[in-house]
Amino acid sequence: MRPTKEQYYLNIAKEIAQRSTCFRTRLGAIIVKDDAIVATGYNGAPRKTKDCEERGFCLRDKLKIPHGQRYELCRSVHAEMNCIINSARAGVSLLGGDLYLWAQDRDGNPIEALPCFVCKKMIINSGIKRFIGWGKEKNVKIYQIEDWAKEWQDKDIIDDKEQYGADQNLTDKVLNNGCSC
Repeated sequence: MRPTKEQYYLNIAKEIAQRSTCFRTRLGAIIVKDDAIVATGYNGAPRKTKDCEERGFCLRDKLKIPHGQRYELCRSVHAEMNCIINSARAGVSLLGGDLYLWAQDRDGNPIEALPCFVCKKMIINSGIKRFIGWGKEKNVKIYQIEDWAKEWQDKDIIDDKEQYGADQNLTDKVLNNGCSC
């Protein structure tokens, strides 16, 4: 069966995620404009710095920081950020483009692909038109970026119905016998 365009591009993002150096989550992102890939990115430490794999541990795991919180203590630049940064390095406009994101846990299982609040703000400001990720129901989820901006006009950022890390924190809590530590 021939994959849809969304599945096709998510499969490419999945392959890019394999370059990730994050212990917690592997993410791969691509930006597509006019049916051509204009940028790619995965989560990992800034260029020419040591990543979690080189150091042998995740600082956020060591400090027991839940998913979706305290990103200033993370060594990694997020896949979406790297994708936007790489397009700027190449002088490529993102206006009207689509950002595809694939996410998987440390065991390689697909997880819901949503941007964190910092990445969501960058995506809104970059001029990207749509965000396409893998949903928790094991399906393709498509979001219109203008809808995110409208929601934040009416509500606050913390009122988002779908937030990155919520499903992973729930899984972590179950694995730790109810402890959120």
